[in-house]
Amino acid sequence: MEIPEQIDSKFRFVLLAAQRAEQMVRGARPRLTNPPKQHTMAAMQELREERVTWGYGPAPAPVVEPPQES
Repeated sequence: MEIPEQIDSKFRFVLLAAQRAEQMVRGARPRLTNPPKQHTMAAMQELREERVTWGYGPAPAPVVEPPQES
């Protein structure tokens, strides 16, 4: 399976494609001129052609440990 350079793993590629395919099942239009009939194939093609933007989300808040009392 060929994954785009900006995606760090096959696992993330599959997760992103599944999320995008679910969006199409719920009514989102494919961003391709001639999309495949299957939503999963269309989603993977969109990711390969960089037609879908994605991100990791906000950075997690730093963990603040309470001061230890002696």
